[in-house]
Amino acid sequence: MSSKYRPTFLILFALLSALSLPHHTFAQQQTADDFVRNGNAERADGDLDGAIADYSKAIELSPKNASPYYNRGSAKVLKGDRDGAIADYTKAIELDPKDTNAYISRGYARSDKGDLAGAIADYSKAIELNPKDASAHISRGMVKNAKGDLDGAIVDITKGIELSPRNASAYNNRGFARKKKGDQAGADADFAQAAKHGGL
Repeated sequence: MSSKYRPTFLILFALLSALSLPHHTFAQQQTADDFVRNGNAERADGDLDGAIADYSKAIELSPKNASPYYNRGSAKVLKGDRDGAIADYTKAIELDPKDTNAYISRGYARSDKGDLAGAIADYSKAIELNPKDASAHISRGMVKNAKGDLDGAIVDITKGIELSPRNASAYNNRGFARKKKGDQAGADADFAQAAKHGGL
């Protein structure tokens, strides 16, 4: 080969070699944030196994980052793996103890599993961290309702409604608590508000 073509050939050879490298070589260059983004897209598309795999890769790359644990927990909830979700949310909280969403999400998973006391503790911590989080108040009220604490449920859900006055679900839940207490007029008023905001 003449020396005049050698540089061009070497460049082409280098490009072809790069293209023929195994896919995992490029995957290793992805960051933890890339895997979290991929996982979020897969979760939105319903590919929960793919999402969990990507969140796990993100954790391998960045084990001190709370975000992939939180997101993996959310995917596990959707799969019905409450214990796995609780473990991931717990790790996310350990890494970022001021993350209100992690407490609320773990509270949901605990409630779904039947651990009502654990759920109330998580929602209470979320409220302590962010007293203006309507979902924490409403969720704690719903769990109190399930426990039979109707007065506590009504107080919590009322606070949630103050913070989020268009929340149809909150009106519905307060309506059911009022109905259980025998306050049919209050229940009917709540159900009317729920219907007004698209909840019935």
